[in-house]
Amino acid sequence: MTFSFQAAVAERGFDVGLSLGPTETVAVMGPNGAGKSTLLSVIAGLVRPDRGRAELNGRTLFHLGDGEKRWAAPHHRGTALLAQEPLLFPHLTAADNVAFGPRSAGTPRRQAMEQAVRWLDDVEAGNLAGRRPAELSGGQAQRVAVARALAADPGLLLLDEPMAALDIHSAPLLRRLLKRVLADRPAIIITHDVLDALMLADRVVILENGRIAEEGPTRQVLHKPRSAFAAGLAGLNFVVGTSAGDGILAARGHIAGHSEDPVPAGRPAVAVFPPSAVSVFLTDAHGSPRNSFEVAVTDLEPHGDQVRVRGGGLAADITPAALTDLGLVPGMAVHLVVKAAAVSVYPL
Repeated sequence: MTFSFQAAVAERGFDVGLSLGPTETVAVMGPNGAGKSTLLSVIAGLVRPDRGRAELNGRTLFHLGDGEKRWAAPHHRGTALLAQEPLLFPHLTAADNVAFGPRSAGTPRRQAMEQAVRWLDDVEAGNLAGRRPAELSGGQAQRVAVARALAADPGLLLLDEPMAALDIHSAPLLRRLLKRVLADRPAIIITHDVLDALMLADRVVILENGRIAEEGPTRQVLHKPRSAFAAGLAGLNFVVGTSAGDGILAARGHIAGHSEDPVPAGRPAVAVFPPSAVSVFLTDAHGSPRNSFEVAVTDLEPHGDQVRVRGGGLAADITPAALTDLGLVPGMAVHLVVKAAAVSVYPL
């Protein structure tokens, strides 16, 4: 199974191209309003783009522009959309909900029910077959929704933050379930959770302002982010500038760092470093080679057993004892200091 897609929606500022391999799962991530839901809606046939084309297993889902006006209805696309809410039919049992797809495709009722029972068993929900949605917990209902989507035998599975509405006990179970069922089929999953991307996705696509800001293997993107959003997901400080031999030149001035491979001077580059490598001082700290940034504290947040200090778009992690000793409060001017050895520099 293969999928290719390129489409533009002018009024939403959306212009994205994407392709998937036969059994590849791609996680689409980005800030609110980046175009993630628009992407799924266009593929599912819920939003009509101004131009573009999409193909699934050699079949055209739509081809608009260039004199073409081909558009397949949502129910003829061979895609299945799993949303944040299960959206089960309230008057049907779990088994009838799962059997709905095969029945709609013309499968005889008895055969469709047999398929439904198999799919419910596959998602560890076989004991829920006779229950109606009102009798299911959120996690149970979402498992039934997964079975319903898979029973339709989609060529492409679309998942729109399927764990977002689940509690902390149900989400891990569904995540493990999805890891198993996605192993042999193509899927696109929208998520805000970096754990979803790490566990479920072969590749990550970062959307910003309706465009792809970066993409690549999941661990590579999180290890060496090339966008501020991906750096935030990875919990890293991220400063953009131009290469200057032993670091970068940025709006903050020269930032000393190291690179695994030489970056030619003048090329766009980034300096990346973890908050755990940043120290906080009330006065400028001198040393060689060190980077010091004077900022105003904007936020103080619990972060595990430490406190994350934010200011000037940067972050530092310090102990509660250090927070007390420094007497930090929002609005206070401090110096965030990081050694050059802790700063990674690489090209954009």
